[in-house]
Amino acid sequence: MEFLRVGRDASPNTVRSYAASLSAWWEYLEAAGLAWDAVTLPSFLPFLTVLRTGDPVGVHRLPAAGASAGGVAESTVGLRVAAVLSFYRYHADVHGVPVAGRLYRMGGRRARSRYVRGLAHLDRGADHASPAVRVRSRERGPAPVLTPAQAEAILDGCARFDATSGQWSGSVRDRLLFATLSETGMRLGECLSLKHCDWHVGRGGTPFVEVVPRQDHPAGVRVKNSRFRRIYISDDLERLHSEYVWQLCDTDAHRAVDLENWWVFVNLRRGEWLAPLRPETVYDLVGALKRRLGKAVPAAWTPHWWRHTHATALLLAGAHEHVVMRRLGHADVQTTLNLYGWVTEDAELKTLANWKSFTANWRVLEESSA
Repeated sequence: MEFLRVGRDASPNTVRSYAASLSAWWEYLEAAGLAWDAVTLPSFLPFLTVLRTGDPVGVHRLPAAGASAGGVAESTVGLRVAAVLSFYRYHADVHGVPVAGRLYRMGGRRARSRYVRGLAHLDRGADHASPAVRVRSRERGPAPVLTPAQAEAILDGCARFDATSGQWSGSVRDRLLFATLSETGMRLGECLSLKHCDWHVGRGGTPFVEVVPRQDHPAGVRVKNSRFRRIYISDDLERLHSEYVWQLCDTDAHRAVDLENWWVFVNLRRGEWLAPLRPETVYDLVGALKRRLGKAVPAAWTPHWWRHTHATALLLAGAHEHVVMRRLGHADVQTTLNLYGWVTEDAELKTLANWKSFTANWRVLEESSA
């Protein structure tokens, strides 16, 4: 765990995932009476069955009986296995523990992969270790999205502007949070890690937000893969942020903290005043909105749906894949295509709404020239 935190600078979520995986592995070792450094491939394989069924070690379920309620999803099985294999690779490299040699096999990279790099012909003799145990991942289904009507219902459920009185009602902070997720496609952790100095607005040029890698958020949220990027935003989002800042100043927040270098999304009513929001607080807010809005929004929606909706809307509005890739912060365009390549072929999505109108105010053209 310390190597992940310090040596690999892994995110808190990654560390927690590895910890859960190794905990499950140690429970299996104890139940099976195995020493951790004496594992063989035959003694490793029942671990997959335990994960899939949730049954105790040694219980053999008939195929017709199906998996028990204690089993985990196949994607989780893959994560658990990958973490355990990485654990043994580490101990093989650092301490010479031989278990990894029993759980990996050597072979040519190209023989096992359908993906061929552009310079693969220069790598003819390269062999590398690959896991002897592979968990087949199921085909990824279409990413869930919010329709424009559902998105608007959520935003209005947070706060509304009364043109007659010129006043906002509700929580401008909550509306700004979801409007930022919607218009920028940020991950929740990236959004919560924003500081006011990351918002470059009110200077006469095109407003934009900088996604800055940092590790000082009390909840441990961070920018994935530490990738800096700039995202241009609409005048509407700029005005919403300005309104929020004015409301903070009305409560003397600028006297309590250095507001320019403070977190954008902070506690205002519950908890420590002006303390940075935690992801759990946002999920509590999502739950409250679901109860309040009822059937107007999907029962399963989460903050990450805004990211899927952002990418989907841009592609259906005609944005190029590389522009979407840069806004989302993907490492390469292939990741974007793997996740959203189906979007432009989905006839139902195409007719669902006027996506060009939905994205009309977003500053996407600047992405192509930045």
